[in-house]
Amino acid sequence: MADIGLVTLVVRDYDEAVAFYVDVLGFRLVEDTRIGDGKRWVVVAPPGARETGVLLARAATDAQTGHVGDQTGGRVGWFLNTDAFERDHARMRAAGVVFEEEPRREPYGTVAVFRDLYGNRWDLIQLNRHRGVLDGPPE
Repeated sequence: MADIGLVTLVVRDYDEAVAFYVDVLGFRLVEDTRIGDGKRWVVVAPPGARETGVLLARAATDAQTGHVGDQTGGRVGWFLNTDAFERDHARMRAAGVVFEEEPRREPYGTVAVFRDLYGNRWDLIQLNRHRGVLDGPPE
């Protein structure tokens, strides 16, 4: 196995999710294909992403709807890497992204937690150096 291709984010509505991730966060729309019964295959990704994208999957059951906005039990579930923290933080704030905190410096880099349009928690993070999954915990 080479990499993780997609991660799923359960959303309330395809179009509002695309508008947020593309127009507000600046992701690119990779694919939006109708697959029948009102379902769509919608993939978005940050502009520099080469391998991994986010599959926006509309909630189809009451149980799924109950998890929209709280897919990780209140923990940060997604990490949006940047190579220019101040630039991206300022652009995102200007676009209306709600940050829970002011940027903070940690031993591993600069980070601030923000919420997506449903309330899911994300880290905007600039690491001190490129870290791979197998590098172990931050120094």
